[in-house]
Amino acid sequence: MNKVILMGRLTRDPEVRYSQAAEPLAIARYTLAVDRRFQRKGQGGDEQTADFIQCVAFGRQGEFAEKYLKQGTKIAVTGRIQTGSYTNKDGNKVYTTEVVIEEQEFAESKSNGGGGDFQPMDRPMPGAASADGFMSIPEGIENNLPFK
Repeated sequence: MNKVILMGRLTRDPEVRYSQAAEPLAIARYTLAVDRRFQRKGQGGDEQTADFIQCVAFGRQGEFAEKYLKQGTKIAVTGRIQTGSYTNKDGNKVYTTEVVIEEQEFAESKSNGGGGDFQPMDRPMPGAASADGFMSIPEGIENNLPFK
């Protein structure tokens, strides 16, 4: 099984290109900075505390990245690892590893300025219901209800 789940922040805006096919296909590439759980002390000081993972999203996922993702956005992604290789202009073989994105979603609320956990709107707690399972309607809003 080849399944990857990551959460991190985009290091820069996605780079999006479209294929030259009859129906152009969006191809978005971006790098996710994924924090490591533990910091290790190296001989010269602290080691890198994040991994920088290359990601590629095709089709609708690529269009989503182009429209909504930008540098610093925290997202959660699922996908698969794909490896490959090519020969560069100097004749050297270069090996690649990237995550092909299958799903991506925001990992924090935009209303919090992109910097905190999501906080739901104020609403009554389930424990506020009476024994019959219904909550009482607060005073003064009876006339604003869509039903009577």
